[in-house]
Amino acid sequence: MSTPGGGDRRVLVTGLGAICCLGVGPAAYWNGLLTGGGEPAEVPLPHLDMRATKMYLADRSWIPAEPSSHAGVELGSSPRMAVAAAEQALTDAGVGDGARAAVPVVLGAELGNADLHERMRDAGRTAWTPLTPAAAVVAAATGSRAAPISVGNACSASGYALTIALDMIRAGEADTVLAGGAEGVTRAGMGAFDRLGAADPVRCRPFDRNRAGTMFGDGAAMVVLEAAEHARRRGAAPYAELAGAAWSCDAYHPTAPDPSGDQVLRAMTGALADAGLGGADVGCVIPHGTGTPLNDVVESRALHRMFGARTRELPLFSLKAMIGHTTGAAGAFACLTAALMLRHRTVPANTPVDQDPECDVRLPQEGPVGLEMPAVLVNTYAFGGNNASLVVTGVSGGRAEGR
Repeated sequence: MSTPGGGDRRVLVTGLGAICCLGVGPAAYWNGLLTGGGEPAEVPLPHLDMRATKMYLADRSWIPAEPSSHAGVELGSSPRMAVAAAEQALTDAGVGDGARAAVPVVLGAELGNADLHERMRDAGRTAWTPLTPAAAVVAAATGSRAAPISVGNACSASGYALTIALDMIRAGEADTVLAGGAEGVTRAGMGAFDRLGAADPVRCRPFDRNRAGTMFGDGAAMVVLEAAEHARRRGAAPYAELAGAAWSCDAYHPTAPDPSGDQVLRAMTGALADAGLGGADVGCVIPHGTGTPLNDVVESRALHRMFGARTRELPLFSLKAMIGHTTGAAGAFACLTAALMLRHRTVPANTPVDQDPECDVRLPQEGPVGLEMPAVLVNTYAFGGNNASLVVTGVSGGRAEGR
């Protein structure tokens, strides 16, 4: 790979990898979105003494026959899914073995290897392993010799990871970055939300008047980001451009969002400004939309402040209703979804929702709608008031259907 830093530094999405309840790979993922999303299932964990015991479980067909270890270190499901999704994304982008050494890995995860820790504790074992090894494991598995970066900003972790990757490429620190997120099934995560009264025992129902909290999903989403000049030189066909990003912090409460929504609005406006766009350029919003009563109302009000009267016309795609709340991987799944929307020029239909009048936003349910404007706005928030927004745009000369 050439020395980074030259030519067109716009950041293109050239490869995708996904593992979740909808299947394995971007094609299965997109088909799952078009056909109504996944269904919750009982979590296969012992000692679940809680009200909500279901989640959107990832397709386990990817699990290899060999033990779940790397260089003698045992691995939980999160780093294993991250490795599998990373290989998909690199292959999809056409990044061969000889080019991978210079590709940094930036990965977001909330609880990381916690499921392995829980199994070891259940078995009376004390030989602990690192809690967040996924970035390093992915780097080693893919042959990267660049420094791996792990991001742990709770449910916005992979949104922050993608922003870091964007900045690295713009600054000329790398021509290609592998970024994303991964999250497994853990009693710690489920128990925490259950104790907070923030877990819905039925399904994930963002913006629904009957929503009772969120419901988790596990999986991994990885994205190959590449400088436009570098992609052009090697003949890569991009899905989309990661055109802008911004962060903010509520500084309000450990778990509750700031009711004013001021910092949520700041992240959205900052991301659009970073992309050189305005609200009129946005054709769809993928909201954070967790299904918790406070989050959905605050986000809906912030969207009205952002888009004004157009909010009632602008399609929202409620992703977590399809795959659950993938916590640290949520931003990466949303970015991947935006790239596929732009490739297909389509917003899939939302799952049926009995809409809360306090969430006065447009959630098309009758069927897919066309993506009429060039940008998709992605929102991802987290406990601690950690907010990130991303802007993904279409590209000319991108991937043709069927590639």
